[in-house]
Amino acid sequence: MPEISHTWLPFLYLYGVGGVFFLIGMIIIRKSNAIDLKKKRHRYWYRVLILGYFYFLAFHAIFTLIALYW
Repeated sequence: MPEISHTWLPFLYLYGVGGVFFLIGMIIIRKSNAIDLKKKRHRYWYRVLILGYFYFLAFHAIFTLIALYW
């Protein structure tokens, strides 16, 4: 069984540190009024960004689990 430092530590770093930068970027977008959530198109792309982050996190986690336990 591989150690956590070879499997899950890079995953946690990628989505933890990357998630912090993603969150900072999303806060900057909101604070600078670059997005108007009253507009349907803006709400759509805001959701795409957020769900896309979690989609790739889940995709990566699932395939990591498959690689470890199959």
